[in-house]
Amino acid sequence: MIKFYNPLGKVCMTNEYFAGLVGAAAQSCYGVCGMATGGKSDSFKTLFLGSDFPDKGVRVTEEDGKLVIELHIKVTYGLNIAAIVRSITHKVKYAVESATSLEVRRIDVCVDDIV
Repeated sequence: MIKFYNPLGKVCMTNEYFAGLVGAAAQSCYGVCGMATGGKSDSFKTLFLGSDFPDKGVRVTEEDGKLVIELHIKVTYGLNIAAIVRSITHKVKYAVESATSLEVRRIDVCVDDIV
């Protein structure tokens, strides 16, 4: 859960909200085929929830009031991976900062599969 304070009071946002926002922004980028499972927790969720769930391949944490986002993606074969990653980082940062007014410290993009 991400918490921050504004002049009107305390605002709490769940990690699932951020994961859905980040996942939708990342999947809308050209060259991204889908999200990959990012670790043991995602693999465990896949067994019980099926192959598609909102926070698949997304991990959002907070460091010193700024967000750290980790993405695990699948990309299309034959495309420039560096350009895809650059596009994802720009789009995700813009989407998160405009929707929540929180600052993004960094975005780590892991390309786990080429389809």
